Amino acid sequence: MGAEGIGARVVRKEDGRFITGAGQYTDDVFERQMCAAVFVRSPHAHAKVVSIDPSAAKEMPGVIDVIVGQDIIDAGIGNLICGWAIQSKDGTPMKMAPYNVMDPGTVRYVGQPVAMVIAETRAEAEDAAEAVDVEYDPQPALTDFANYASGPVVHPGTADDNMICDWQLGDEAATDAAFASAAHVVEISLRNNRLVPNAMEPRSAVAQFNRAEDHTTLWTTSQNPHVARLVLSAFYNVAPEHKLRVIAPDVGGGFGSKIYIYPEEIACCYAAKRVGRPVKWTADRTEAFMTDAHGRDHVTKAKMAFDADHRITGFKVDTIANLGAYMSLFSSATPTYLYATLLSGQYDIPNIYANVKLVYSHTTPVDAYRGAGRPEATFLVERTMETAARQFGMSPIELRRKNFITQFPHQTPVLMNYDPSDFHGLMDKALAAIDFDGYPARKAESERRGMLRGIGFSSYIEACGIAPSQAVGSLGAGVGLWESAEIRVNPVGTIEVLSGCHSHGQSHETTYAQIVAHRFGVPMSNVSIVHGDTDKVQFGMGTYGSRSGPVGGGAIAKALDKVEAKAKLIAAHLMEADAGDIEIEGGELKVAGTDKKLAWHEVCLAAYTAHNLPEGMEPGLKETSFYDPANFTFPAGTFICEVEVDPNTGVTTIVNFVAVDDFGIIINPMVVEGQVHGGLAQGIGQALLEGCVYDDEGQLLTASYMDYAMPRADDLPSFGLDHLEVPNPNNPLGVKGCGEAGAIGAPPAVINAITDAIGTNDLQMPATPEKVWRAIQSTKMPMAAE
Repeated sequence: MGAEGIGARVVRKEDGRFITGAGQYTDDVFERQMCAAVFVRSPHAHAKVVSIDPSAAKEMPGVIDVIVGQDIIDAGIGNLICGWAIQSKDGTPMKMAPYNVMDPGTVRYVGQPVAMVIAETRAEAEDAAEAVDVEYDPQPALTDFANYASGPVVHPGTADDNMICDWQLGDEAATDAAFASAAHVVEISLRNNRLVPNAMEPRSAVAQFNRAEDHTTLWTTSQNPHVARLVLSAFYNVAPEHKLRVIAPDVGGGFGSKIYIYPEEIACCYAAKRVGRPVKWTADRTEAFMTDAHGRDHVTKAKMAFDADHRITGFKVDTIANLGAYMSLFSSATPTYLYATLLSGQYDIPNIYANVKLVYSHTTPVDAYRGAGRPEATFLVERTMETAARQFGMSPIELRRKNFITQFPHQTPVLMNYDPSDFHGLMDKALAAIDFDGYPARKAESERRGMLRGIGFSSYIEACGIAPSQAVGSLGAGVGLWESAEIRVNPVGTIEVLSGCHSHGQSHETTYAQIVAHRFGVPMSNVSIVHGDTDKVQFGMGTYGSRSGPVGGGAIAKALDKVEAKAKLIAAHLMEADAGDIEIEGGELKVAGTDKKLAWHEVCLAAYTAHNLPEGMEPGLKETSFYDPANFTFPAGTFICEVEVDPNTGVTTIVNFVAVDDFGIIINPMVVEGQVHGGLAQGIGQALLEGCVYDDEGQLLTASYMDYAMPRADDLPSFGLDHLEVPNPNNPLGVKGCGEAGAIGAPPAVINAITDAIGTNDLQMPATPEKVWRAIQSTKMPMAAE
């Protein structure tokens, strides 16, 4: 692998500028004559907008303009869209209601923008925003989405029953037949709690309009700038695509929430053109809580059928998924194709049927959040398996082993065709890592101290690198999911890699450089990675769904193939050898079996001087690839969590947590470990601490860190990590993706451990001390006097 190649534990190249404050984020952009934007937001979850009077605000010091929703409609700016079309089981299309940038007639969630104030400074804009006189007529709100049909209607005339789509997957008749002949049936009801993404960097946008060139530039916190440009041009009429440049510079975390186009970016582009000056908006933390697309929010009832030997014969799932007040860009895909297709987990289940009802409510729009559908599926499957084991009086390990898939490729009843892994091997390693044989002694020791100790398992599988484009197109995706890369080799031998993926914490500058160093033996310092600018990089699909390695890295590998082939032809010509005899090693091109060789930079220079190239060869050394994988990738793993619960307070302490994953070939173990640590923190946060709470009137009660419990370092243990490397056969690098695994596998492991400790299965996330204490009390027998 070499000191810097694939598999090397290389320190991140980008950390130097990040830890010294040299990163360049959107809020760091300053243009001459730039002004500030602040949005006036609805305090009501549901209200008619009777009137908006900006006259007083316009007289405030420093105010340049006040824009309302009708201004944007009159300018021809289009409604926001959902880019993944699905159908109900009766064949009718999903009910996508109009989503105005600023709706002049009705507001449908707290924080929805109704006006935009432009001023010389942010402070002046904030003062003036308070002077915009908005008269509302409050209406009843729907927040109890499980009872969607009986609540106030969110979009009259579009979805009078509040249902967006009644979607299904799998064979219902075959699944019912499996239950009819089942020896055992296990039922479960659960809720997957609603979360706020909480990226370190709030969303931000800077828009600049160049009147001379009729050209708009947008700097924004985006995970996929090319798709942002496409959608802004094709659907919102912000500017023609060739007259719009989108730049996503350093971005401080996304977790899915920065995939989408929001009203604020569109409004900034319009405002910059209207006032003739650059306009900047940056969300404060409360705005982020109220308006970033939230994640999860399912309620589910499910049942699993087993034969007399405890082999699973059927799985039937009914889920209601809350999409909030409007359909966000990919919201329809998350609770359907990214959720139900993973309901087979790691198990050989012959019959699965899932019915998912997507519904509106008067809450912030919900879309993909780290894992996107896969955490919801894994939580359901792994909680059901643990529940079944307890009902059967079996070891949860034995039940899982009895049902693990062992033959690959494996076709599930819900579309997925798994590539190879080793589920038994993952379990073996996890058991060894946590010293499972020593668990009884540790449990006894806890009991001597009056504490409750439990152990919980989670054997997850996820689907990453969503592809191929033809397949996802047939399922309703509005875009292809390929990736592109361009390799520019300069005359001196340095290399620029231009990728359509975007790095917002994924370490592309390091791992992509390692791929190049591995191939050509050049120092990583001679490789630079370019991304995030639609004027520099050819079209790409951005970063989400752990696609940077398997899809983005695959595109780079394919482009490197072309560069390597041309470099070998040049070297062979210069050394009067056959191209098939040229080997690249240690930064040199050698003729196999001889002492003939040329340094990498000598061949590169020859490509550009072009004094002595093979007959008919074009000068230069630059190649492009558009890579569309043949299948998803399927990372998998087994997590084991060991907890200690104080029965007097309900406080849970994670005393041991091991994660053993199969990510295929690992490019940089240290980067992968960092990704796993982050994912585990988010998964444990969901299990123990985090959760959005709306009251009956639709007010977000958890709109700040005073009320929304983000995990801190002292909430987390030191993790024990290990891995298997089963290469993925479906991409050139053999990688599978690692960014979401921790968030997917951790919640069921934690909840299974707590319920094992306290002796009741009736516990919902987040498992706060109060909930755990109440669950413990429910297990106690009533006293005779009671």
